[in-house]
Amino acid sequence: MSRFHLFVVDIDGTLVNSRNALTAAAREAIAKAMDAGVRVVLATGRRYGRALPLVEPLRLDVPVITASGALIKLPGSHRTLFRARLERPLLCQVLRIIEDHGYDALLYSDTFEQGFEFFRPPNDMPEPLLAEFLSLNEGWWRDWPELMVEPPEDIFACFAMGTQSDMSRVHEDLQQRLPEQLYTHVLRSPRYKGYMCEIAPAGVTKWSGVRYLAQQWGIADKEICAVGDDVNDLPMIEAAGLGIAMANALPQVQEAADHVVPSCDEDGIVEAVRLILAS
Repeated sequence: MSRFHLFVVDIDGTLVNSRNALTAAAREAIAKAMDAGVRVVLATGRRYGRALPLVEPLRLDVPVITASGALIKLPGSHRTLFRARLERPLLCQVLRIIEDHGYDALLYSDTFEQGFEFFRPPNDMPEPLLAEFLSLNEGWWRDWPELMVEPPEDIFACFAMGTQSDMSRVHEDLQQRLPEQLYTHVLRSPRYKGYMCEIAPAGVTKWSGVRYLAQQWGIADKEICAVGDDVNDLPMIEAAGLGIAMANALPQVQEAADHVVPSCDEDGIVEAVRLILAS
């Protein structure tokens, strides 16, 4: 048996290729890991609703870590196992900083079963990069009047969207003005042109989500393998017993990993599974 009992897999740029396709080779590799007794968990920056379509083809029956660790839900029942919370005073400070930079924020809510997953401020002419995001997520939001000053309750994470340089400035300003209170990073999903500055409470990462599940299953850190490609994968790649980066991963992710496998367009996930089973 493999010495790794938990295999944590990022979705975009890792499990699926650059065309957002789950290949037959990737499906077979995940099935091979599960057949060998390894639990396979998806850990993604995607919203829960966007991660769900991959659960059935992979025949997963375990929780899904979404929103970069801020929301963990059990597919099938949609039961929430963990949800972070951006306390209202802190959230209001975050919103003021985002507004200072001339951007709107979108706020994540645990409302999948109500037919939506985030709130947005009413705006007939959103910034073009945000407008593209909204057009590709039609119907998954609700307008909230005065969102930037009076946000709704029970928000677990949020983000702003713009150019890479602008979002990097937002990220740096948040870290400077609210030190040690937030976990923030800047990344771009291959689905969108714009970059996101994603914001969660301090300590909430994909790795914190992994540990939440691993502790319940009695799995030690050294028995966990994690694979990914972007900055939000760094905490789990650095902390897991075996950290794997894709060849298409950012340079800092590859430097942090124990192994680098072929790119997502070359089905590198197959090599990742070979490594954990060979152990």
